[in-house]
Amino acid sequence: MRVQLIVIYSPLMEECRAFYESLGLRFATERHGDGPKHYAAVLDDGMVFEIYPASRRGETGALRLGFTLDGRSLRPPLPPGRHLLTDPDGRTVELATA
Repeated sequence: MRVQLIVIYSPLMEECRAFYESLGLRFATERHGDGPKHYAAVLDDGMVFEIYPASRRGETGALRLGFTLDGRSLRPPLPPGRHLLTDPDGRTVELATA
């Protein structure tokens, strides 16, 4: 089994998109039928990470996300190790960098 989809609901969609793009995710803008505009990024293993606007469903509460990436690709670069960041909605994002 593997995770194939993660969706977060955010009142700060644009800020979250910019934050996750700074980590190397590349988002496409999508809209399915009459649904809301949202952002989708496909990771190297095929998993899809999406950011939807918070709506009547509410926003995604406490959640911790973790990504493994090459810290040298970030600006500014991060040295190898474990780094804890906070996204614009206050979620902890753990980076394991090589």
